[in-house]
Amino acid sequence: MLPGWPRWPGWPGWRHLPREARDTLFLLGVIAWTVLPHASHLPGWCIALTGVVLVWRAALAITNAARPGRWVLLAVLAVAAGLTWWSFRTLLGKEPGITLLVVLMALKTLELRARRDAFVVFFLGFFVVLTHFLYSQTLPVAVAMLISVWGLLTALVLAHMPVGQPSLPKAGALAARTALLGAPIMVLMFVLFPRIGPLWGVPQDGISTTGLSNSMKMGSVTALALDDSIALRLRFDGPPPAPETLYLRGPVLARFDGTEWKPLPPRRGAARSSSMEDAANLRVAGKPVHYEITLEPLRLSVIPLIEATATAPQIEGYSVSARGDLEWVADRPLYERVRFEADAWPNFRHGPVRAGPELAEYRALPQGYNPRTLEWAAAFRRRGGFDAADPGPIAQALMQHIRTGGYTYTLAAESYGRDSIDEFWLDRREGFCEHFAAAFVVVMRALGVPARVVTGYQGGEPVPVDGYYVVRQSSAHAWAEYWQRGVGWVRADPTAAVAPDRIVRSHRLARQPGLMAGAFGNVSPALLAQMRAGWEALNNRWNQWVLNYSRGQQFDVLRNIGFAAPAWEDLALLLIGTLSSLALAGAGWAWWDRRRIDPWMRQMDQLRHTLRVLGVAAEAHDAPRALAQRARARLGSAAQPLAVLLDTLEQQRYGRAAAPRPDPRLTRRFKLQARRLRAAAHG
Repeated sequence: MLPGWPRWPGWPGWRHLPREARDTLFLLGVIAWTVLPHASHLPGWCIALTGVVLVWRAALAITNAARPGRWVLLAVLAVAAGLTWWSFRTLLGKEPGITLLVVLMALKTLELRARRDAFVVFFLGFFVVLTHFLYSQTLPVAVAMLISVWGLLTALVLAHMPVGQPSLPKAGALAARTALLGAPIMVLMFVLFPRIGPLWGVPQDGISTTGLSNSMKMGSVTALALDDSIALRLRFDGPPPAPETLYLRGPVLARFDGTEWKPLPPRRGAARSSSMEDAANLRVAGKPVHYEITLEPLRLSVIPLIEATATAPQIEGYSVSARGDLEWVADRPLYERVRFEADAWPNFRHGPVRAGPELAEYRALPQGYNPRTLEWAAAFRRRGGFDAADPGPIAQALMQHIRTGGYTYTLAAESYGRDSIDEFWLDRREGFCEHFAAAFVVVMRALGVPARVVTGYQGGEPVPVDGYYVVRQSSAHAWAEYWQRGVGWVRADPTAAVAPDRIVRSHRLARQPGLMAGAFGNVSPALLAQMRAGWEALNNRWNQWVLNYSRGQQFDVLRNIGFAAPAWEDLALLLIGTLSSLALAGAGWAWWDRRRIDPWMRQMDQLRHTLRVLGVAAEAHDAPRALAQRARARLGSAAQPLAVLLDTLEQQRYGRAAAPRPDPRLTRRFKLQARRLRAAAHG
């Protein structure tokens, strides 16, 4: 302990503890480190009980007190099982199983009496390490679990050695070397082992609690704007599109009940289509923009893609189809990170060019809501002489009204009441993008023009990080579309009229930073931005190279090494063949190593042979000191030079300053002295 530090009652100091107690405390620390990341998703009582048991076991190790009896452990285990049932109403499944596993590992430390008990704790610890990846596969979790594996391997080395041998640093170094020796096998298994899903489902990494939704109320997109987590990353082949054209289309909302916007239900008899040209009457012109997109886990099956992506993206493990509102929809929510490539045409038109009965749904407004806005729209029509058959001038006039009507683009708008459009459009005139888009659509419908709300993302970080443009949840956006005869659906973004910097330069509104972040940012905002960009680039490499390594990439590896049309059979044969070759190579090395002659043994064999020639009995188990005594007894004072050399050999091999290899000069001097002794005896 450091001078001046308080001494705990019963604490003798780390250096004065018995080695067995120090090893036990080290193991308990490793277990605590391994369990700690589970604190965010396991019941609080589980973490508290685990902590109490570990502290209890540490106190027993320090004081060398008796361990509790088996009935005490069984009682605690029964209480833990009861609390698990109370928490989850079952003892089966991911959360109950991991909860009981953590408690069981902690209780097992109270039974540490023999080496086999320690081995059970080690193996339970390795299994707990694996369970973390059922919740998260992020880089910090991987680094934390790598430290846990090293700690468990170090404890395993200590358990195999006599007490006090080796020291903790040497055991840690040996564990690290052992892990490095196994690293090539680990890499091989990662590259070639078939990609399979986790045991209990997919980790929920990155699923934002405020992500895009299939519905929209006033203020819902504002909540998204406060979430600075990454929603997706984009990388373009060639120049990227201008920020004002970078719209990533998500859910399209057309049904309004007065307070909430929702998508229209699928039409009866509508067939799934893999072509947007058929599903949404998409017409494109010009050259496409080829891009790669990495989507963080979503809560939705609607895939936010750049407008307008014409062909179905190939997402491994998912079936993707087109909808008539220009949406691409997967067969289930994207609860995992996915990466794929696609082509988008910035110059496009979509939707029917002639009026049909399906457009009536886009003119509907709920009865009894926002009466003052409807009156305003009627007066606006009379004043401007607008005709619903020509909606272009109407949209331009509404944009001009927003631009000059005293509206404010803000995140600080207060909540609105029942007639939210009335309050926003005519009274407060402050809001976020969803307020402007919803009001625009309601006014257009009140004027007889089909219109709808579109949600998604707009713009992104202006400077790419590691070649990828980052789009955050705070880039979530809502805009409008109206229908025009002969053209189809036309995008109209009212936010561009009131806050052009948001659309043209992707300048997002942000909440005030906290005290520490604000102080650090004020001192060095450039350094803070650089540190954040560096971390995100590192995390992106982890996502791209490790988490997104898929079956398709495995087959790409096979193609690169000569397989023309790789299949699962080729992958399995290559894996089995490589592992078999490595196993044979390891067996051959073990056979060769077993038959190698230790240079110390070779030297001892030569010395024993020389002694036998002189008539001194020398057995294979005799140590150098015993041979020196026997030579003195057999040959008298004449054997003193030989005995001195044997004593020197004893020190070289077994002394505190032991030599790494035998000294060949000692062998030569020993043989020379033996020849002189024989010559003197015969002379």
